Amino acid sequence: MPDDLPDATPDDVLDPLVEKLDLDRKVRLLTGATTWRTAADAEIGLREMVFSDGPAGVRGEAWDERRTSFLLPSASALGATWDEPLLRRLGGLLAAEAVRRGVDVVLAPTLNLHRTPLGGRHFECFSEDPELTARTGAALIRGLQEHGVAATAKHFVANDSETDRLNVDVRMSERALREVYLAPFAAAVDAGVWAVMAGYNGVDGTTMTAHPLLTEPLKGEWGFDGVAVSDWAAVRTTEEPARAALDLAMPGPESPWAADLAEAVRDGRVPESAVDEKVRRLLRLASRVGALGDVPRRRPTRPDESPRHLLRRAVAAGAVLLRNEGVLPLDPTGLGTVAVIGEHAASPRVQGGGSAGVFPSAVVTPLAGIRACLRGRGRVTYTAGPSTDAPPEPLDTVRCTDPRSGEPGLLLRCLDAEGRELSAERRLSGRLLEPDLAPGTRTVEVRALLRPDATGAWTFGIGGFGRMTIEVDGHVILDGTHPRETDDPAIVHVTPPLHTATSPLERGRHAHLVARRELVPGAGRATVVAAAPPRRAPDQALAEAVAEAREADAVIVVVGTTEHDETEGHDRTSLSLGGAQDELVRAVAAANPRTVVVVNSGGPVELPWRDEVAAVLLAWFPGQEAGAGLADVLFGRREPGGRLPTTWAATLAEAPVTGTRPADGRLDYAEGLHIGHRAWLRAGTRPAYWFGHGLGYTTWEYGEVDAPVRTDAGSPFTVRVGVRNTGARPGREVVQVYLARPGSAVERPVRWFAGHAAVHAEAGEAAVAEIVVEPRALRHWSPEEGEWRVEPGTYRLMVGRSAGTVEHATDVTVGPGPGERNA
Repeated sequence: MPDDLPDATPDDVLDPLVEKLDLDRKVRLLTGATTWRTAADAEIGLREMVFSDGPAGVRGEAWDERRTSFLLPSASALGATWDEPLLRRLGGLLAAEAVRRGVDVVLAPTLNLHRTPLGGRHFECFSEDPELTARTGAALIRGLQEHGVAATAKHFVANDSETDRLNVDVRMSERALREVYLAPFAAAVDAGVWAVMAGYNGVDGTTMTAHPLLTEPLKGEWGFDGVAVSDWAAVRTTEEPARAALDLAMPGPESPWAADLAEAVRDGRVPESAVDEKVRRLLRLASRVGALGDVPRRRPTRPDESPRHLLRRAVAAGAVLLRNEGVLPLDPTGLGTVAVIGEHAASPRVQGGGSAGVFPSAVVTPLAGIRACLRGRGRVTYTAGPSTDAPPEPLDTVRCTDPRSGEPGLLLRCLDAEGRELSAERRLSGRLLEPDLAPGTRTVEVRALLRPDATGAWTFGIGGFGRMTIEVDGHVILDGTHPRETDDPAIVHVTPPLHTATSPLERGRHAHLVARRELVPGAGRATVVAAAPPRRAPDQALAEAVAEAREADAVIVVVGTTEHDETEGHDRTSLSLGGAQDELVRAVAAANPRTVVVVNSGGPVELPWRDEVAAVLLAWFPGQEAGAGLADVLFGRREPGGRLPTTWAATLAEAPVTGTRPADGRLDYAEGLHIGHRAWLRAGTRPAYWFGHGLGYTTWEYGEVDAPVRTDAGSPFTVRVGVRNTGARPGREVVQVYLARPGSAVERPVRWFAGHAAVHAEAGEAAVAEIVVEPRALRHWSPEEGEWRVEPGTYRLMVGRSAGTVEHATDVTVGPGPGERNA
């Protein structure tokens, strides 16, 4: 085995290794050895490679709250930064985390699009636009892989909603497929991505793990030389994926390939040359991550800022100021009392639900961040307001004690069929997705001493499948059998349905809670035990919030969605915030004109009161440094740097593209090229907020635009835009370029996003934004000729602050480039 393998190991180095393997050993390498590991082969110097979920953080191989990870803002928040250098640095943080956790391959970024605001996994995707998603994803990929950790572009392709996601067959035009949905993946390959994940869904009648798109354009036209890996359990048959260009079936050790692939080769149903190519690609990936031979993995360089500081900066960079009537930034020196209101202020959503979740070591809540900023300056009051009607949260160390050790947490026991204890350990959370099971375990049991902080009817819940019971102080309050009704792994293993019951408790008097789940074959072992205090009367809670607001110098209301609104495995059916949150905002704003609303959601929500409040700040799911980063923005330490990566509708009924539910197993992308702002422009209607919208803490004046009068197809060109900071503070402006083709011979969007650049300037100073428009912005796909074409002629170039705000427009004539034919 050579001592040194280059980054892209050539076939003449890999082929001798492949030749050393017999068929059974080759096939063994192509199915996971475990849920998160590939197989090793000592004879050729191949060790196991470890995979991990990754968009929000690197969890590692196990769901265990005692093994914490840095938690990034959600992908939608990162898409809102419009800041590729920052994304590259965050990719570096993910790489450092991967090395710390022994992970070789991170399953990120997600390059699917915000096709509809109802998409349940909206928070895990960057944007509605293929160009912005392409640039953002490429930056994160480079940041990961320059440190020797593989990125994985997923989910290839058109896996843009969650309803029936395991089986849905997506139908769309060839142009929409090429120009919209494949575009971010093409950019990922251009960025050198080492792995691509094939999704669960089908496209035009073929499931993605067996789809011809894995061959063309992925591996052929684009030249992808990495590994095409399945989404977990997405391989359902042996021959079709094996004959196609899928390389690795995950997880293992059980899969259709593990059992039948060698036999299919011996029978002549799958050529052995196809298996050899898959093994060759797997070895190339191993060489890149330091898993082949004696080459050590590259160690991430020591960052020049701490991870927590970087994550705090990322919160502010992605925060989008939607509205500001002069109230922000708040001046800490002029505030006697600030009222903080809303359940999300003390218990924010910092990440979306599903397989991408991690356990952070700590979370800075908005309330904590605001208090820290005003400590020694002003008084901060807090009231939760009316309940959001969310299900109870998993048990934690705040309210619970392990009855055996007396330490904070809970007691997890594994019992055999006769109820005898096989093992026991203290845990820190009631979210037990992968409890360690002793051999012979029949029942998972959770015991906790609960310290009630309120008197009344407490709600208890248990999530999982099979027979489950809950006892409180020896009284059975829930006993039922709940069969598994889905094959979706996100529901079975991550977010099983919660079943609830109530029991009266007295404040200060400990209650002994015992919850049990009997394990049944095929239903996973995820067990969630939750509790919530009695809900206060809505009228009383609202009156308390209004009273606090009326007496304050400024009010910060934090509203948002719940894990059951935005999560993997489910699409949303509404854009409403839920509960009485809209009523809370309106009542508080009526009581105090200096009301700032912070929106804590991963995707669009309806804001019916948006014109009734002084300011609206979109925080997304901001990660573990949520409160610190938000306080920086609220009190002017940092400017809100974000711009909307997706268009927000005023109401769901006004959104032009909303379909997520298949008909007869098919989901028709009938809108074609026209999603997001393109759909709004075609409809001729105005959203609440356009793609690209976002305010800062200063004002800008647009000046001269220098753009070429003529350019050739196939050549990039640069647009230079002069801007001046006309406000009293330094600031950042995101200058955006859009294109249109009036009178085109082919269907086009009214206008489409073509590039952007950010500039910084001190108060009163001028700057020049240089936006490079790549050749791909001018081309369209010709289904008839099966190739990219550029239509020569006049294009309209528009410069603006958003898709709906044009500051300057000019014409650019495009001529045929070298080798180009007229369209």
